[in-house]
Amino acid sequence: MANMFDLTGKVALLTGASKGMGLAMAQGLAENGATVVISSRKQDQLDEAAAGINKAVGRDAAVGIACNIGYPEQVEALVAKTRSQVGPVDILVGNAGVNPYYGSITDIPDDAYEKTMKSNVQSDLWLAKAVMGDMIEKGEGSMMFTSSIGAFKPSTSLGVYGMSKLALIGLIRNLAAELGPKGIRVNAICPGLIKTDFAKELWSNPAAKERAENDIPLRRLGEAEDLAGLAVFLGSAASRYITGQAITVDGGSVMWT
Repeated sequence: MANMFDLTGKVALLTGASKGMGLAMAQGLAENGATVVISSRKQDQLDEAAAGINKAVGRDAAVGIACNIGYPEQVEALVAKTRSQVGPVDILVGNAGVNPYYGSITDIPDDAYEKTMKSNVQSDLWLAKAVMGDMIEKGEGSMMFTSSIGAFKPSTSLGVYGMSKLALIGLIRNLAAELGPKGIRVNAICPGLIKTDFAKELWSNPAAKERAENDIPLRRLGEAEDLAGLAVFLGSAASRYITGQAITVDGGSVMWT
C-alpha cells in the first residue's frame, strides 16, 4: 500500500465534534483526505468549526449538521442528511457523551442515571444501526466510539460515568463480533484526562497539575490533538485487522500489569 493512511474519497461522520477531541479527530481525518460531517447540538458552533477545518486543509472538506444524540429520530435524521449531502458513511466516530452527575452512585437521581446511559451507550447503538447499512453494502467500514480509562477502575465521584463507558466497551465488542463478518471493524478509544472543556473541572486545579508532573509516565495531561492520529489509524487501511479493541490514549496512566 503506497499510503495506508490515505482517506481520499472516504466519508466520516463524527458526533460531539464542534470542539475538543471530536474536532481534533475530524481535522485529522480531513487532513488525510476524508470528507467529514461534524455534529453537535449547536449549528452556529458547527459552522464555525467546519470553516476552521476547511481553512486548515485548503478545501471544502467539512460540513456541520446539528443533532442531539439523545433522541433516536435525530440520530436517524443526521445519518440521512449525511448520506444525501455528502454520501454513504465509511467511518463513524461516536464521540458525543455526557456527565451530568458527580458523586456517589447510591445518590444519583434516576433521571441523571438514565440520561448518562442513554447518551453514552444507547445513542452509539442507534448510530451504529443507522450507518451499518452503508458499510455492509460496501463490504467494509470502520466505527470507533469514545470510551474512557474510567471504564477500567471504580470512582467515588465518577462511578456512573465509568459504568457507562465500560458498558460502551461491551457494546463495541458485541458489534465487532456481529459486524466483523460483514467487513466492518468496531473499536473503542479510551482517553485519559484530556484538557478539553468537557473535563475542565477535572484538570483545572493544582492537584491535577501535580499528578501530571509526577504520576503520568509522559508527565503531562492529554491534549485534544493527541486523539487525531488514532482516529486516522482506526479509520484507514493501516488498522485493517484490528477490531473489538479498547485502545488507551492516556500518556501511560493505565497499563496492563
